[in-house]
Amino acid sequence: MPGTEVWDAEAELRGAGMRVTRQRIAVLSALQTRPHASAETLTAVTREALGSVSVQAVYDVLAACAAHGLVRRIQPAGSPALFETRTADNHHHLVCQGCGRIDDVDCAVGTAPCLVPTDAHGFSVAQAEVVFWGTCPTCAVATEETDR
Repeated sequence: MPGTEVWDAEAELRGAGMRVTRQRIAVLSALQTRPHASAETLTAVTREALGSVSVQAVYDVLAACAAHGLVRRIQPAGSPALFETRTADNHHHLVCQGCGRIDDVDCAVGTAPCLVPTDAHGFSVAQAEVVFWGTCPTCAVATEETDR
């Protein structure tokens, strides 16, 4: 999966047993360069690459890729669904309450599911999702300057 190496959307699709199409490659490539993007953002970027693509086609690509483990869907409170290609681990997210910036953060403690509920009520827990809310450095500086 994506990391410091060059990411190849076509190879990822083939590796997941999926058909390789121009739309899938374009959407995944757009998402790789824009982690935590909405379907609307991905549609705009994909249109730049392909000339035309429907919003529904982008949603279909995202759904198929999510079903095959190539894409992860997240939805912080008050946000539209966002997508990312970092799917190989159980990481969490930092969200700025000022500008909406989202950064990945590795698990705070241990391995997946990272957090163990005190009472799982009979559930077999596979994943924990944590969203840390706060202020990013850029917004913190802007707030300090405004307060002066």
